[in-house]
Amino acid sequence: MPRTSLYNLDDILCEAEDIFIEHSYNGAVMDEIIARTEFNRRGFYLEFGSKLKFLYAALEYYDTHKLSPILAHLEDHQGLASIERFFAAYIEHIYGRGCLLINMVTELGSEDDHIRSLGRHYLDKLQLAFIGCLEQAQRQQTVQPHINVEAVALQLTSFVQGFAINSILAESEEELHIATRALLQPISQ
Repeated sequence: MPRTSLYNLDDILCEAEDIFIEHSYNGAVMDEIIARTEFNRRGFYLEFGSKLKFLYAALEYYDTHKLSPILAHLEDHQGLASIERFFAAYIEHIYGRGCLLINMVTELGSEDDHIRSLGRHYLDKLQLAFIGCLEQAQRQQTVQPHINVEAVALQLTSFVQGFAINSILAESEEELHIATRALLQPISQ
């Protein structure tokens, strides 16, 4: 009879987010990972195989359970309102912590093809969602008709990356909301 797992994989991957945000990948030590996930070493290596594969699993979990629900605000393509809801949710999520995916791309993306691919895929989804919202905003006449939608979407995508870093340093969430309003105001009608 197969043995029943004594752990909840979702809880462990959620804890991984905290570990890697607090310490980075290179700064996270196995002793703390084992202690905080309540795995024993043997069980950890049987489940994940390595610290790097653990990070990959944590990033997949993070994308599915944290970033995708935030990105869903853009996927309804309701123009500027969708963009504003996205930034509000994103700021709430990253304030004081940063974004696990952006942090890992910054730390490991130049040397790890899988992490670079995860980051590129996320940014592509984000840019396409911004394009859809901006096109809808043009139809609604809530943005300037002459804007280059693709260029503005790229700019918004770049700001998302920058917000992930600034959120760690900002003294309040309001700073990030002010930056969002300053970013959107020039394109609005």
